[in-house]
Amino acid sequence: MAKTSTDKAANAAPEYPLTTQAIVAPIVGWLIPGAGHIMQKRYVRGLLLMVSVVAMFLLGLGMNGRVYGPNGGDILEMLGFVGDLGSGALYFLAMIMGWGQAAAAHATADYGKTFVIVAGLLNFIAAADAHHIALGKKP
Repeated sequence: MAKTSTDKAANAAPEYPLTTQAIVAPIVGWLIPGAGHIMQKRYVRGLLLMVSVVAMFLLGLGMNGRVYGPNGGDILEMLGFVGDLGSGALYFLAMIMGWGQAAAAHATADYGKTFVIVAGLLNFIAAADAHHIALGKKP
């Protein structure tokens, strides 16, 4: 009996097999910005991502940007929390040290808040990139 095309597709090996590195690289890259690329020997890309994310995060804090906590209550504060959480260890360090908790008293605080959130979102994209490189989807 001849196999149908759906049977062949079900028995075929996945095009991009899931490896241990494909799981570990985005997690490490999320915790330490750029580390997911560095562990895959993409040194230049990893260092550029690390410098970009850390610089944006620190500039945001320097502008008195707010770092959102997990219990915002408001939907916009929850979205800000998700964006901030993307910075990985930088977020946890800021929460432990109490950085970004002061009231917005400067005109630049809104820009600073945006810098901190965008740093986290950039790090999420970098972690997804590290995952795709580990799978072999990207060169």
